[in-house]
Amino acid sequence: MATMAETGNITGTMDKDYNIIWFTETCLNNALRLETYIKDAEREGDKELTEFFRRAQGESRKGAEQGKKLLAARLAG
Repeated sequence: MATMAETGNITGTMDKDYNIIWFTETCLNNALRLETYIKDAEREGDKELTEFFRRAQGESRKGAEQGKKLLAARLAG
């Protein structure tokens, strides 16, 4: 697996930096996807599942915010 061994020689981006970007994007995408799941659960009247997905969405948002802060600090410094 070439992508597992890539250390910046191909992309010009060190893996640890890319990993922060990937993590942040994945959290943001997950928050968006969970909105659909929330609407599906609401439509079905499943309050337990709705709340479960809302909590998960909140955690995804939190992860995205932490990733953005970490990335900003590393890019600035």
